[in-house]
Amino acid sequence: MENILDIAHTLVNHIRTNYPDDIALIGYYGSQAQGTATKRSDLDFFFIPATSKGYHASIQFVLNDISFDFWPISWERAERMAAFEDSFTTIIADCKILYVRSDDDQTRFLKLRDTITEMPQHGLKLMERAEAKLRDAYVHLYKMSRSDNPENITFYRNEAHEVLTNVLDSLALLNRTYFTKGWGKNSEQIMSFPLKPSRLEELLETIMYAQLSKEIREACEQLAQDTLDLLLQQKETYSTGPSYPDRMKGFYEEIKGTLDKILTACETNDYHSAFFVSIGVQDLTARFLYYTEKGHWPNSLDPSLDYQSCYNRTGLPNLAALLDPNNLAPLQEAVERLDHLLENHLRRQGVDINRFENMTQFEAFLKSH
Repeated sequence: MENILDIAHTLVNHIRTNYPDDIALIGYYGSQAQGTATKRSDLDFFFIPATSKGYHASIQFVLNDISFDFWPISWERAERMAAFEDSFTTIIADCKILYVRSDDDQTRFLKLRDTITEMPQHGLKLMERAEAKLRDAYVHLYKMSRSDNPENITFYRNEAHEVLTNVLDSLALLNRTYFTKGWGKNSEQIMSFPLKPSRLEELLETIMYAQLSKEIREACEQLAQDTLDLLLQQKETYSTGPSYPDRMKGFYEEIKGTLDKILTACETNDYHSAFFVSIGVQDLTARFLYYTEKGHWPNSLDPSLDYQSCYNRTGLPNLAALLDPNNLAPLQEAVERLDHLLENHLRRQGVDINRFENMTQFEAFLKSH
C-alpha cells in the first residue's frame, strides 16, 4: 500500500494542473491528521472551491481497499463551522493544510481559526446554539412517544441516536467547545466536560445497551430533561440588569400596528384573526419584556412559562384568557388598555417613543436627526 498521503498529494497535483484558479484550499482531518490512524483508516479531506467550476473537482473513490472522500466546503459553511453553528468545527480547527491557492486564501482561512479561538468568549451565543440542538433532540423524543410499535427496536435505536447526538452537541456548546473526534471516539472528552448531567454516563450506557424500547425511551427522556435543567440553570448566569432604552427601542411603534389589527378583528367580529394575533402579540410582548429585564431570551423548551411573569408584573391584560368567539368586546377593551399601559410603562423606563401628532412634528424630528 502506498503512503496514504502520497495519494492525497497526487490528487493535489491534479488540482494544480486542472483547477489552478478554482480551488482556494485543500486540507485533511480526522485520524490521519491526529496521528491515530489504523491500517483501515480512510483519508478525510476537503477543499474550499473558489469558483463554481471548482465544485466539479469533488470525487469519492476506493484505492487498495481504502476509501477516499474529496468533498467541497463553501467559504460560507466554513464560516458557520468556525462560529460553532455547524457541528464539524474540528474540520476547520484541527485540519492539516495540503494546498492553498494564494496568500489571501490562507489569510482568510487562518482568520476562521481565530474565530474558533475567540468563540468561547461568546458564552451566551453558544448557549443559544446549545438550546437549538436540544430542541432538535425533542423532535425525536416526540416521535418515540408517538410510536405504536414497541417491538420495533430498530426504530427506537434510530431515534435514540438522534437524541444522543443532539444532546451531546448541546453539551459541547454549553461547555464552550467542540468535538475533536468522531462519535464513539469522543467518550473521554464527553466525560471530562465540567458541565454535564450528574447521571450522564449511566444514561448513555442505558441508551446504547438496553434491549427494551421502553428503557431506551425513558433514558432518552431523562437525559434530555437533565440537560434542559442544566441549560436553564446556566443561562441564569448570563442575566444582566434591565436595560429598557436600548432593548425596547422601536418595539412599541412596531407592536402598535399589530394591536390595531386585533381592534379591527374585534370590530368586524373576525374571531380567527383575533385568536391568532392576540395570542401572538401577548407572547411576543412577554418575551421582549423578559429579554429587556434579563439580557437574554427565554428558553422555548421551558414548560414553566416563567418569562410571562414579566408581562404579568407589569399589569398588562391577559388577552388569551379573554378570547370568546361569542363576545369580542372584552378583548377589544383589553387591547385598548394594553396599548395605553405598555406605552406608559416604556416611557417610565426611559424608552423614547416616536409618536407625532402631525406632519410638522414629524418633519421637525427628521431635521433634528
